[in-house]
Amino acid sequence: MIVNTQLEYKGDLYPSKIVSYEHEGDSIFFNTDNKVILKVTILRDSLIRFRFTTKGYFSNDFSYAIDKSQLHGYNFLELTEEETYFQIRTSKVKCKIQKTDLRLSIYDLNDFLILEDELGFHWEESYEYGGNIVKMSKSSKDGECFYGLGDKATQMNLKGKRVENFATDQYAYQKDQEPLYKVVPFYIGLHNKQSYGIFFDNTFRTFFDFCQERRNVTSFWAEGGEMNYYFVYGPQMQDVVTTYTDLTGKPELPPLWVLGYHQCKWSYYPESKVKEITSKFRELKIPCDAIYLDIDYMEGFRCFTWNKNYFPDPKKMVTELAEDGFKTVVIIDPGIKIDKDYWVYKEGLEKDYFCKRADGPYMKGKVWPGECNFPDYTNPVVREWWAGLFKELISDIGVKGVWNDMNEPAVMEVPNKTFPMDVRHDYDGNPCSHRKAHNIYGTQMARATYHGVKRFAYPKRPFVITRSAYSGAQRYTSSWTGDNVATWEHLWIANIQVQRMCISGMGFTGSDIGGFAEQPTGELYARWIQLGVFHPFCRTHSSGDHGNQEPWAFDEEVINITRKFVSLRYQLLPYLYTMFWQYIEEGIPMLKPLVYYDQDDTQTHYRNDEFIFGNHILVCPILEPNAIGRRMYIPRGEWYNYWTNEFATGGREVWVDSKFDEIPVFVKAGSVIPKYPVQQYVGELEFDELVLDYYFKMGKEKSEVYEDAQDGYDYKKGRFSFLSFRTVGKEKEVIIQLYKEGKYETPYTKYKINFIGLPFKVTEIEIDNEKIEFNAADFESNHFLIVEKEFNELHIIGE
Repeated sequence: MIVNTQLEYKGDLYPSKIVSYEHEGDSIFFNTDNKVILKVTILRDSLIRFRFTTKGYFSNDFSYAIDKSQLHGYNFLELTEEETYFQIRTSKVKCKIQKTDLRLSIYDLNDFLILEDELGFHWEESYEYGGNIVKMSKSSKDGECFYGLGDKATQMNLKGKRVENFATDQYAYQKDQEPLYKVVPFYIGLHNKQSYGIFFDNTFRTFFDFCQERRNVTSFWAEGGEMNYYFVYGPQMQDVVTTYTDLTGKPELPPLWVLGYHQCKWSYYPESKVKEITSKFRELKIPCDAIYLDIDYMEGFRCFTWNKNYFPDPKKMVTELAEDGFKTVVIIDPGIKIDKDYWVYKEGLEKDYFCKRADGPYMKGKVWPGECNFPDYTNPVVREWWAGLFKELISDIGVKGVWNDMNEPAVMEVPNKTFPMDVRHDYDGNPCSHRKAHNIYGTQMARATYHGVKRFAYPKRPFVITRSAYSGAQRYTSSWTGDNVATWEHLWIANIQVQRMCISGMGFTGSDIGGFAEQPTGELYARWIQLGVFHPFCRTHSSGDHGNQEPWAFDEEVINITRKFVSLRYQLLPYLYTMFWQYIEEGIPMLKPLVYYDQDDTQTHYRNDEFIFGNHILVCPILEPNAIGRRMYIPRGEWYNYWTNEFATGGREVWVDSKFDEIPVFVKAGSVIPKYPVQQYVGELEFDELVLDYYFKMGKEKSEVYEDAQDGYDYKKGRFSFLSFRTVGKEKEVIIQLYKEGKYETPYTKYKINFIGLPFKVTEIEIDNEKIEFNAADFESNHFLIVEKEFNELHIIGE
């Protein structure tokens, strides 16, 4: 027999009619007669927050994801009441909220429907845990496409997919496998040339369904917490990504060496092996800036210790490596070995810093050291303690970076690979279970690590890398895509993942080049290097269970290809550095999928392989064995083949020949690409000229170059150099205008400008309206010009 009470609470529940509303500053509260409250907050004219509660009041408003340093404000806000709905209007959008059931729809100012609720907000009470399972369903338009959600090993366009967000140690994952290491509950919708974004800021296990269950319905839901999401209006995808990145925050500028090439393995030991590896890089003239030490550098895998048999004098070793240009990066995991003689464990125990089960005992789990306890990084006191533990590593020994692993958190030999859900967390004064804290555990570990490394590395900049992350983690750390596999499929996955992470606000990301598990062929490794040098984070990493994966583990041809492409990355370091500057200043992703680059071209909506590196370079990796070229889509515009300087018109799919030591790379016409000389490590050489490659274009183009002292914080005091190049190409003339900002004086005094694709013979050159003498025959042969860096305008005139 089912009584009325059971029937009343069975199944989904929905808001009922609005009975009152209040307008308070930037927020409007709508109250229904069944105690549901919708709070609508206008953060910007194009950024609106929707927050629901079903209990008649809101709990404490707290988020780890939101960057609280960002100031928000709108230009216009108007609330009007109509017969059947309320309308909120900003200077960018209109939001209509139905009086009968709180369903909402959002329009642009021309009444074009951007997004509307289908069932809208609904919920189901969770009798097992308490609280609600909160749900939202939206109508999807014909032809609508979906992008984002960070670390997903699937097609760029998520239409027809269902994905899960629960940070998981997913060793040797496969294509389409869910869930993975990172949680970025943010997606971008695109239809009818209009883009919008949804950020569902809920740290419980969440799900997103992009028209898989029902053809024209997109839905997202969480196993607990609030229905709390942000709507971001474009209409360009660039606007959506930038606004979301502003909302969740941006990192500080890394030291330039971090953008170099890194080498890692599980594990390099003893010290003689480490030095054998670093010496071989220098012998073969393959640039490298960082060497990593995995868990075997520790004494019995105890964090913040050294195995003195393998590394008898760590400080001396780290110093000697630094003298040869290598920065040392070490791994630190969250599991603290239960050992009464281990000083870190004793401190954590005495101060009660470890996570506890619901009934009081400490959370205990097996990781590399054996049985471990785990710090509660959601407690600010624990984070401060953890930060202080880095003094010896960073300040005394001289380690330059820290690598956080296993922080999903991962636990061995248990079915769900992680903590039991009853583990308790402080959650910065908002006590909760692991159900709520799981997805942000890794981020809070990285946050604590970042503050420690920053404190003891000062006045240099910190470097931290994490495997697990939640939205906003980019404020503290870089990341990589976890334990991938040495297969061609995983090369395809790596290309997708890093593009997706870049448009999901978490741009400082790369993959384990060559694959972590299993062993790549020389061909696969070479193709992976050719892709990896165009990723923001560039590191080879492999498992100790398989063969060697240094460049010289393969044949001479692979060594030469590795040297060629890693050297190219080092030449492009000022370009990379400028990309990063634009990322932290303007929220512009460092890699741009073609749909981001040109959303109005429907041919880009399902492209996976090609991407824009920075603002001016188009890259398309080779993703299959035995390839002598490939078909690729060149986006609209004019481009030059980087290897041959051949001109190409975009907006079409073409075949591109590609040797084994090349992949298709194109440069946008009109661009100025800065280059350094090849160095074996950042800071090795002093040089007196910056190379600028100019690619001719009929018309105008803009390029930028950011430089500073390459480390330290003087750039925050205005000691940087920001060059803006405005180029104008005409039938028989090129004009290059240079504008400079900042107080930093670069060490070089000259520019070597290479002119590519000039359609005329040069007869006259003017610098700042004064003719200069030049050898016409030499210029015709070499097409370069060396000029003093303090010029404002350069005219190249021809016939």
